[in-house]
Amino acid sequence: MTNTPTVTGEVLHVRSIWNGAISFGLVSIPIKLVNATENHSISFRQIHTEDGGRIRYRKFCELEDREVSGQEIGKGYEDADGTIIPITDEDLAGLPIPTARTIEIVAFVPEDRIDPLQMDAAYYLAAGGAPAAKPYTLLREALKRSNKVAIAKFALRGKERLGMLRVVGDAIAMHGLLWPDEVRAPEGVAPDADVTVRDQELDLADALMDTLGEVDLEDLHDEYREAVEEVIAAKASGEAPPEAPEPERGGKVLDLMAALENSVRAARESRGEEAEVKDLPQRKTSRPAPKETGGKKSTSTAKKKAASSSRKSTSKTAQGEKKTTAKKSPAKKTAAKKTASRKRSA
Repeated sequence: MTNTPTVTGEVLHVRSIWNGAISFGLVSIPIKLVNATENHSISFRQIHTEDGGRIRYRKFCELEDREVSGQEIGKGYEDADGTIIPITDEDLAGLPIPTARTIEIVAFVPEDRIDPLQMDAAYYLAAGGAPAAKPYTLLREALKRSNKVAIAKFALRGKERLGMLRVVGDAIAMHGLLWPDEVRAPEGVAPDADVTVRDQELDLADALMDTLGEVDLEDLHDEYREAVEEVIAAKASGEAPPEAPEPERGGKVLDLMAALENSVRAARESRGEEAEVKDLPQRKTSRPAPKETGGKKSTSTAKKKAASSSRKSTSKTAQGEKKTTAKKSPAKKTAAKKTASRKRSA
């Protein structure tokens, strides 16, 4: 069952992880912060391979050398010299910053100003009771009409964070953002080699993109998780787990154009379309064309063609003479036979 928070009233089946308010100028909107996403990954336990016993981690105090309970564990900051400085929840709650219990909106910007690399966890902001419904709706409609997102600062889990508020359906969602200095520059990632991409290659890449087209994200699902579930179900029932199919072993692709053409054909065939070569962008031959000067072909090329045509005509003439001789020879033999017959008769 999907947990869906409501805009007003209580959030159904979702526990809020933070309670506070949105500061929108002089307007304060009581809200509850709930997770907008959920993790469906399959988790495993560590076990002793010999007998299947669970492997558990226990927390020991290194000074007393004894196991301690969760109620006895707090926070501490380790200084450079190894000294531990205890920090309590009360110390953090009394921080002299306005974002301790408030999502403080600091600006409104176009959404394309936000670098996707900064995007972090997503949350829903639920109105904290009936009195918050009116200012909540006001902020939501203002965001809709402006086609902008709100940039805000808030504190969560012991640190101040950056956030982006936007409208999702009838609710306001907030995406945690990394601070700009937390995003690494892509230095040394791109290829160092000087590569030239030809127009024909780009045309085929465009054709492949057009053929693959769009996809409804609702149709995508986690096939790895489903395969793991099948393995677990098979082993639980005492059956052999399903075997993975043999991966296709493709040769090393040396011709990028051929790989692109084959990819376009395969994509079209998978969609039930005819993948004819004539529909694909035509490759230009790599053989250089004969040079032309002043609209005339080069002398060497003309001489080669003339010599070639002369040899062909000579060959054809010789072949014709041979055929003529071959045709005449039976007549000569017949005439010789008749002459010999006359001599014998005389």
